[in-house]
Amino acid sequence: METILIAEDRESFAQMLSQALTGAGFQTLWAKDGRTAIEQVRSGAVDLVVTDLKLPYKDGLAVLQEVKAYRFSIPVIVMTAYGSIEMAVKAVKEGAHDFIAKPFDPDHLILQIEKALERRRLTTENLILREGQRSFPKIIGKSAAIRHVVEQTQKVAPGKTTVLLHGESGTGKEVFARAVHALSPRYDKAFVAINCAAIPRELLESEFFGHERGAFTGATDKRIGKFELADKGTLFLDEIGDMDLALQAKLLRVLEEGSMMRVGGVVKVKIDVRVIAATNRDLAEAIAQKRFREDLYFRLNVFPVTIPPLRERREDIPALAEHFLVYYSREMKREPQPISPAVLERLMAHPWTGNVRELQNSIERAVILSEGGEILPEHLGLRVHREAHLADIPLEGPLHQVSEAASRQVEIKMIRNVLHETGGNKSRAAGILQVSYKTLLTKIKDYNIEAATV
Repeated sequence: METILIAEDRESFAQMLSQALTGAGFQTLWAKDGRTAIEQVRSGAVDLVVTDLKLPYKDGLAVLQEVKAYRFSIPVIVMTAYGSIEMAVKAVKEGAHDFIAKPFDPDHLILQIEKALERRRLTTENLILREGQRSFPKIIGKSAAIRHVVEQTQKVAPGKTTVLLHGESGTGKEVFARAVHALSPRYDKAFVAINCAAIPRELLESEFFGHERGAFTGATDKRIGKFELADKGTLFLDEIGDMDLALQAKLLRVLEEGSMMRVGGVVKVKIDVRVIAATNRDLAEAIAQKRFREDLYFRLNVFPVTIPPLRERREDIPALAEHFLVYYSREMKREPQPISPAVLERLMAHPWTGNVRELQNSIERAVILSEGGEILPEHLGLRVHREAHLADIPLEGPLHQVSEAASRQVEIKMIRNVLHETGGNKSRAAGILQVSYKTLLTKIKDYNIEAATV
């Protein structure tokens, strides 16, 4: 239910409008002067403002200017007497949705309000779609590892608790972030994602908080940032471990205060955003190396969730492969072909260092190359990897530890082989291995294999 602020100094007229708007399904607030109206808007509980031009302390034009400076997406409708039409036209030029001359039929005002709110909704939806809004993806798998993550997701979703998702690249962290959002009371509001590693450091603050016109060279228009776009919804901060330290401090302040300021702005904007962050880095190590703020880590790590790599949930590979096969076959208008035992054997044996994303890419490639016929192992585009020597693997202890040791040895051999083939070119090696450049550097460091390879 939207909240309409009525800025009107005549109490009897304001009450009449309030009754009409309440009967139309809106909530209302009343401000008897311009100063009170501005305070009400800054409280963060207003969806639209109806203001008279003549008000004590601050007039309607001042209210309009303050509203647009605070959050210009809030529509403002100006009420005016017949003799002030010129001023009303000026108000429209300064950003008012429209003006309405007194006396007027309350039904006409309600119609104007509905149009303004619909226009605001469509504008916001278009912005969200441009930022990559997608439907909630299905979580595939019945392994114990993935069931545990799903259970955690279901438990944390109903509140506003900040969630920190840990997992290697390609494990599907955004899928689970969307699951939290879809299962929360915010499901019908915006889900906005931003990759902190994909945007240049000097532009990230503007992406987060927006900017005022003229805030910096090239800022020719006022711009809404991701936090405002996600107001009342969910903001997903991917690759949070790659964020610049200076911006980490500003992010911490926003999370603690529930308000932000646009770049070049002078007015704080209240926001109601649930934050879900994700990282493939060891943030504890980053804190020790002074690359990540400990106070921000504690603020984000309220409810940590670890997404398992695909090699630890191999029993889910057949279902995932089938899901992607059906999806891409339909997308290419082809009849899905069954997965042959030979293809399934190759899928089950592959180390999947790129996790679910690598599997998805492999199936998409196979559907294209098969040209609608039977999918063969060579269509997958997977490199044939030699098995790790048993002598390198401890064959004692819990099974999961043995599996982890085997996977580690396979990854070491793969990285060494590919680096050798590329002459030590890590960018090319990352492409062949289908992992990000940063993931490859992290594994080279973790496995201490660089000196033996380059």
